[in-house]
Amino acid sequence: MWADVLLLVLSLPVVLACGYLLLLTLLSADMEAPARVPPRLKFDIIVPAHNEEAGIARTVANLSALDYPAALRRILVVADNCSDATAERAREAGATVLVRVDTEKRGKGFALAHAFEHSLRDGFADAVVVVDADTVVSPHLLHSFGLRLEAGAHAIQAHYGVLNPEASWRTRLMAIALALFHKVRSLGRERLGVSCGLRGNGMCFSHRVIGEVPHDAFSIVEDLEYGIRLGRAGHRVHYAWEAEVLGEMVSSEKAARSQRRRWEGGRWAMTKQFGVPLLGEALDKRDDVLLDLAMDLLVPPLTYVVLGAVAVAVAGGALSAWQGHVALTAWAAAFCVASLALYVLRGWWVSGMGARGLLDLMRAPFYVVWKVWLMVAGPRDKKGEWVRTTREARKP
Repeated sequence: MWADVLLLVLSLPVVLACGYLLLLTLLSADMEAPARVPPRLKFDIIVPAHNEEAGIARTVANLSALDYPAALRRILVVADNCSDATAERAREAGATVLVRVDTEKRGKGFALAHAFEHSLRDGFADAVVVVDADTVVSPHLLHSFGLRLEAGAHAIQAHYGVLNPEASWRTRLMAIALALFHKVRSLGRERLGVSCGLRGNGMCFSHRVIGEVPHDAFSIVEDLEYGIRLGRAGHRVHYAWEAEVLGEMVSSEKAARSQRRRWEGGRWAMTKQFGVPLLGEALDKRDDVLLDLAMDLLVPPLTYVVLGAVAVAVAGGALSAWQGHVALTAWAAAFCVASLALYVLRGWWVSGMGARGLLDLMRAPFYVVWKVWLMVAGPRDKKGEWVRTTREARKP
């Protein structure tokens, strides 16, 4: 019996992680889109760009066609440390261009801080919106942000999905992964009234909040870092589930390797720095937003939760065979496996990938091995700097 209790205690982190994901899955039912309000607020749409001459005109054209009065919006492209014609192409497409050159302070975080400061000084807008340079957005994006700002929100995140899911099995799996992390979890967190988190693309901030909480976030995962700073300042990120920003994802293994190293390496760094302290702060203040932000950090990427559940299942099965009856650890393993199955199936469903996506999920074990190998190999990019991922659909 002591062995069962010990194993059960050791499996608690995995059980808690699976329980958190199950809770968000059960709360992720579709929600009705809020009714529109007459447009009144002004927006600066900020596009941070580094050597994006091949695609920046498409992004500016898409943003210029938004269903929102032209007099109430501007497009500001930050040509950050570019060595190509990004600034010229953006200007030709109709954007206002902020050229930034700083060989020491390089990266998206610095580009955003520069643009936010410009927007605050200029005084045209009531809020800023961040859209990546390889993105297509929903026509009603600004309406969705505007109605939430009018209702009192100061930080908002649109749904961030995949623009090119049919490019390969890898992009289809990415569509399912983003549906899990960006939609299932965000819908659940929105229903709980906590912060849905920032995703780096499709973010909106009121001028008031960026004045109160300056964007001093310069890591590889500057969105995650800034979301934590907002939570500590008492602001939750609201989720605009009916609006989409669709970004181009890579389909080759080489490009995906670099991208995944940056994302997960940066997230692990934030977890080590903020995870446990944020949990302690949340419990001390009895703050639901901080508690959820801590849980979001402490629950590792799905790959590692799955590996943990497999380890619990193997241990529970071996102990049950040794004891001659079903061990408590085996019941814990069954809970974990069922929770993860529901979570993944819900993500597949909301991703819209259909039968082909379900077949692609059979590649998931190989994907898990690949991701573990990447983490063992470690990140190779400098902290926070621009590392431009090859745009496979339209190479410069």
